Amino acid sequence: MRRLSLRVVAAPVVLAVVLTGCGTTVEGRGVASAPAVTTTVPPTTTTSSVAPTTTTTAVTTTVPAAPPDRPGNPAGTAAVPAQAAAVDTSRPTTVIGDGTPAGCTSEAVVAAVAKGGVITFSCGPAPVRIALTATAKVRNDAPDVVLDGGGRVTLTGSGQRRVLYLNTCDQAQVVTTSHCQQQDEPSLTVQNIAIADGNSSGDTTEGGGGGGLFAHGGRLRIVNARFTGNRCDKVGPDLGGGAVRVLGQSNPVYVVGSTFSDGSCSNGGALSGLGVSFVVLNSVLDGNTAVGTGANPARDGTPGGGSGGAIYTDGNKFDVRIAGSVVEGNTANEGGGAVFFVSNDRSGTLSVEGSTLNRNTSKGFETEGFPGIFFLGAAEPKVANSTIR
Repeated sequence: MRRLSLRVVAAPVVLAVVLTGCGTTVEGRGVASAPAVTTTVPPTTTTSSVAPTTTTTAVTTTVPAAPPDRPGNPAGTAAVPAQAAAVDTSRPTTVIGDGTPAGCTSEAVVAAVAKGGVITFSCGPAPVRIALTATAKVRNDAPDVVLDGGGRVTLTGSGQRRVLYLNTCDQAQVVTTSHCQQQDEPSLTVQNIAIADGNSSGDTTEGGGGGGLFAHGGRLRIVNARFTGNRCDKVGPDLGGGAVRVLGQSNPVYVVGSTFSDGSCSNGGALSGLGVSFVVLNSVLDGNTAVGTGANPARDGTPGGGSGGAIYTDGNKFDVRIAGSVVEGNTANEGGGAVFFVSNDRSGTLSVEGSTLNRNTSKGFETEGFPGIFFLGAAEPKVANSTIR
């Protein structure tokens, strides 16, 4: 068993360390979706030998956009358990829209999420972007929420607000048990949808964080989703989750076939949790940044933060599993350009399987022998069939 040691980085450097098992390295990512195309066919001219006439016809055809390429790592081969799979939405509780983009409004989204149940969209054949004028909040006394964008819907906070919110201890959303800190209901499943430009900066509820999605209590599952350009506060020793912040969940948070890019927060540019386990399968996390300064606990004279460019986890007993995924090009001003993992009681585990962690910059510190990772937990990170460099 190798003894873990801290490597302090004086300046950004490039390391090339490959930890592999008997399999192959997994690499790859999704690409942007195609827009709708309007095609105008040039006028056609026909001539008849019986009755010399000329007919001119102009035809304008709107071609539906090709289905957007799926998010996540297309080369990922990690098995997806039943509890992490997409939910059947063939019998929705609510269908947002009337078949046109104009029918898909912020008000309709907020009302549907508050009502609960299975939510789908009918916004026309082309991809649609819905700018929320208020955060969509799950009510704790409503049915479990499944929000399915059909691969064509983007919900955006326009850089002004958080997009989605679940909090079992929020009186405004109805507290339903005496143990709200750890209750399993309601659940929120976000699938086949994009969450963009959410921003929770300045919102100190439950310590802040979660520019795209905040979840305290209940259960959270993210499937075939794309999170881009989400933000939370730039400083703070323990707040995090530019895209997603999770607290108080006893079940693992499943992230499957999803992409997180260009997220930014004091810690955890993409994902952040306190005492929460994450299972990240066949996903891509790239270009996310932990922008805080001073680490945790904050050094004297600093506001703190800056760890976990992609993933920031802290607490006691929890586990993180990354399988079939690509974690690439993320940056931490302090520790763990890819992953910051601190299990305070040293019982937590980190495993990396069939994945590629590449070019993740730790400007301050990382665990020797594991580029881009800072780890304090049980034994050492378990790495199999993966490339870390």
